[in-house]
Amino acid sequence: MLPLNVSFGIYAFLPMGWLFMAFIILGESFLMSRYLVRKKFDKKIYLSATVSNIVSGALGMITTMALNGGWWLVVWFPWVSSHEVDIHSRQEALALVIYYIAALILSVLIELLVNHLMLRKQYSFKRTLRATLIANAFSYILGAVLIILLCL
Repeated sequence: MLPLNVSFGIYAFLPMGWLFMAFIILGESFLMSRYLVRKKFDKKIYLSATVSNIVSGALGMITTMALNGGWWLVVWFPWVSSHEVDIHSRQEALALVIYYIAALILSVLIELLVNHLMLRKQYSFKRTLRATLIANAFSYILGAVLIILLCL
């Protein structure tokens, strides 16, 4: 697991990071499509999920650079390594949970806005909200499992 035991800010720009992010986007797209149209693939939904994840990621990167003087993906992190966070420390584990919840909420809000703007002619706000929540629950639960495994 050594290639995975790096900061997400580094990992995101490595080939494995791109594959991981593509897997997450495909997973979110699949879940949104299954929820909204009961099909495995819907071009418009896949496009919306992809765009919303790109916008969310870009805004996360810009936000963290503004908050900490230039380092990317350090505050808004869906991934950390055992070199950055000692989950055996109660204080560090609590900080990680708080940041993770904040990242989830902000991701959902950004992705919901983009998804709603792109899908509003076909789906109500309520359905788009549910689809976005389901999709993000998938990616954040997967991320939480990976964080725990990598920080042990």
